[in-house]
This record gives sequence, C-alpha cells and structure tokens, in this order.
Amino acid sequence: MLSSPWDAAKHMESAAALAKELGNWNEVTDFYRRASELYMECGRPQPASDALAKAARALEDAMPEAAVQMYNDASAILEEDGKEQMAFDLYRAATSVYVKLEKYSDAASSLLQLGLAADKCNATNSQCKAYLGAIIVYLYAHDVKQAEKCYNDCSQVDAFLRSDQNRCASKLLSAYTEGDIEEIKRVVQSSTVSNLDHVVIKLARKLPTGDVSALKTDAGKEEEEPLDENDLT
Repeated sequence: MLSSPWDAAKHMESAAALAKELGNWNEVTDFYRRASELYMECGRPQPASDALAKAARALEDAMPEAAVQMYNDASAILEEDGKEQMAFDLYRAATSVYVKLEKYSDAASSLLQLGLAADKCNATNSQCKAYLGAIIVYLYAHDVKQAEKCYNDCSQVDAFLRSDQNRCASKLLSAYTEGDIEEIKRVVQSSTVSNLDHVVIKLARKLPTGDVSALKTDAGKEEEEPLDENDLT
C-alpha cells in the first residue's frame, strides 16, 4: 500500500523462512515467489533470483520437482539480466536434484545449459567440464547413442574440441564401442574426471552401468554387413 515493494519483498522472505521452519512447503513456494516478483518490480533481478534459489534449497528434500523448477526460474532471471556467470551454481544444483530424481536426460540438459551460459561469458573451463559431464550422465543412463550425439554436437565448439575434456570423452566413448570395461574404469579415474562436479564424479565412478559387450557386438554387426550387389543406392 505504501508503494515500497523492496520492503514488502524483505517481509515476504521473512514469512517464507518462518514457513520453512514450520514445514509449510506450499507457503514457502508462494512466499519466496511473491518476494521474487516484488524484487522484479523494483528492477532488482539479482535478489529476485536469490529469493527463488533460497526457495529451491528449502524445497530440495520435501518437494524436489518444485525445487528444480525454482532453480531453473532463478537461472533464467540472471541470464535475462546478462549475469550468466552467477547462474553456474544454480545449474549445478538443478543437475544434482535431477540426478536424485533419476531424470538423467534433464540432468544432462541442465549441464548443457550451463555450458551455453559459460560460452556466453568465455568461461571455457566451466564450459568444457559441463559438456563432459553431460556425456557422462548419458552414459550412466546407458544411452550411448545420445552420449555420442552429445559428443559430436559439443565438438562443434572449438574450445571443447581442443580440450582435455574432449580427449577424455573420446577415450570413454571408444572404450564403450570396443566393449572394454577395464579401459572405461581407467578413464573415469583420470584427473580430468576428478575435476568435475561432485555429482558427476559419483556417476562416473559407477560406469559402466549396462552390458557393454552387447555394444561391441552391435558395432561389429554394422561393420560386417555384406554388400548387397543388387542394391546400387
């Protein structure tokens, strides 16, 4: 009523913190989201994003689906404001929640978004780590075709093409194609993998997750298919 959205937003955040203590998760969501809207009214995107991130952290265990949406909305606010670098941790947090929910395709997408955000602010190291992370997540879900597609798409980016992370991904995918379990286990113990985000390292160290020998058989079949002399296409 007094046309002071900044003060109103602060009070909404206090109300959200109390709702969190009481375990009223729907109110936590509503109050932090309202606080975020009020900060945007003041033209203050950073605290608006922070309010949603606080909500996401509060909701991670009780309402993970809502939490991940809050992380994504918080990232979007920062990106619209040209502050991509400040969104890195939000993408990492969203990835972690998606992994807990066993939504591996969404987890990989979140890492690819982090890579894109890193590209916009020339954070090459973060970008390459995110791309390798996405490939590892697809491999953990035993979606080798998607991992290969992801590798090929990311390799269009010159910075990734020349990176240690690219060489590591290439070795990993070759080991999968050859059905070489020992090589897979060796690559995931490398220092390149050890420098990735904790959630990705945990998945990497569990590779391979599916039947790798079947992949070798499939690859062999493709190579051995005889030429059909009648098929001139």
